[in-house]
Amino acid sequence: MVPFAGYEMPIQYSSMTEEHLAVRKNVGLFDLSHMGEIEISGAKALEYLQSVTCNDVSKLEEFNIHYTGILNESGCFIDDLLVYRLPDKYLLVVNAANIEKDFDWLTNQRAENFEAEVNVSNRSAEFGLLAIQGPNSEKVMAQITDFDLDSIGYYKCAYMSIGKDPKQILVSRTGYTGEDGFEIYIENAEAARVWDEVTSAGDKVEMAYIGLGARDTLRLEMKMALYGNDIDSSTTPLEAGLGFIVKLKAGEFIGKRSLANQKENGIERKLVALVFGERCLPRKGYPVLGSDGTEIGRVTSGAFSPSLQKPIALAYVPLELASLGTTLDIEIRGKRFTGEVIKPPFYKNASHK
Repeated sequence: MVPFAGYEMPIQYSSMTEEHLAVRKNVGLFDLSHMGEIEISGAKALEYLQSVTCNDVSKLEEFNIHYTGILNESGCFIDDLLVYRLPDKYLLVVNAANIEKDFDWLTNQRAENFEAEVNVSNRSAEFGLLAIQGPNSEKVMAQITDFDLDSIGYYKCAYMSIGKDPKQILVSRTGYTGEDGFEIYIENAEAARVWDEVTSAGDKVEMAYIGLGARDTLRLEMKMALYGNDIDSSTTPLEAGLGFIVKLKAGEFIGKRSLANQKENGIERKLVALVFGERCLPRKGYPVLGSDGTEIGRVTSGAFSPSLQKPIALAYVPLELASLGTTLDIEIRGKRFTGEVIKPPFYKNASHK
């Protein structure tokens, strides 16, 4: 157990490799109650969200979800998040370490332009969050709900009852692993009961418990960005390979002008995926070296991939060195290891629908 964003969080229950492979091959359970939940409602909620996030919220149908960013005027990330469109409100799911920062920023933006027509409510302390991830995740869910799970596609959600209690609980088909899976948003009063329902059902298919360590290697294999590592207040979505969340034609939003300029003039650096032939352990902050031995970038995330049985890493490098097949060295304790730039994700056989 370690302190993380004000919570005590498990690094591992058994071993990180065992947990990682359990999610890839079977199913695993994550307690993600540290994540933040911020609700947006009111007559101009849509207009407000269009102005403070970079994806096109107007395209979201009810019970659909998208990935987006809250950006500063420079077009760099304040946070990355999910936006859920629900019948009476929008739900923003934000990173645990950024809850207060995001809430303050969103509240300030509301006060400037939308004070009478928009409500911003931080409900993070009121919810628990469980994630069931892996190719057999539906087998777990099917034991605890009568809802037609096949009707929920990837990045969609629904209200459903869990167990014998008729209370409706929000469940989405989302996750941070690349595998098929579900995330369950539970009011605190229901958390223990739902945990018992999920774990009892999971026992029947040998579901594993998953800590932060395997969560990191699972998301890294899919090149899913981690705020504070791969994206932060100095990186833009275009540099991070997340241009798909930037909708410049959707209207005005904070950071749009900077991103439009960057798109027109071209980016100078890019986040690349590196696979290494030699066994090594790339870590955040390790230098990336050019052919002449000078530092050209630094690793943002790295690990030994349990699925590929190879070292993998992400790093920002100059655009001219970001082409597929380019070889780059990283330095670990004075020794150089050569990696090759590949097309992400690292792991190609994930099960999400």
